[in-house]
Amino acid sequence: MSLDLTELTRFGRALEEAHSLLEADRKRLEQRCDRASRADGTAGGPTQTLYGVTLMSGAMSQALTRVALAAGYSALGMGERAEHELVTARMYPVGFPSGADRMARPLGEATVQAMELIRDLGFFDAEISIAVDVALAAPQATYPPADWDDYERQRRSQAE
Repeated sequence: MSLDLTELTRFGRALEEAHSLLEADRKRLEQRCDRASRADGTAGGPTQTLYGVTLMSGAMSQALTRVALAAGYSALGMGERAEHELVTARMYPVGFPSGADRMARPLGEATVQAMELIRDLGFFDAEISIAVDVALAAPQATYPPADWDDYERQRRSQAE
């Protein structure tokens, strides 16, 4: 069984574009983050903002790698391995869009573009689109929380 290489190409290019946008914001933030501000670990602080965009960039890089492997395996006639890589690539990406929960508002223009691109791509489960919309609408950074006990209570009540 071979995968649709045209579709994989479309996904791969979009993932690469999102990764490039996030990397551009990461580099911009890294230049603005001086050594003294890196000690600030509060939500929306320079350290958490830089960490958040780094998480999101890494998630897109990993998904892109899996799509490239799926395309390669498919081209080689290794359908089972190709399918496995594609399934893995579509798993909920760790750090995307949750990295935005750490980031100062307003989010960088490139970060917003990357998040909207992934939201509209249709590659990941619909949960990602909802999570992106929530992250984009958040008026401020929410992680790490100022009150861990309250944060855990909220998480437990959401799970119920």
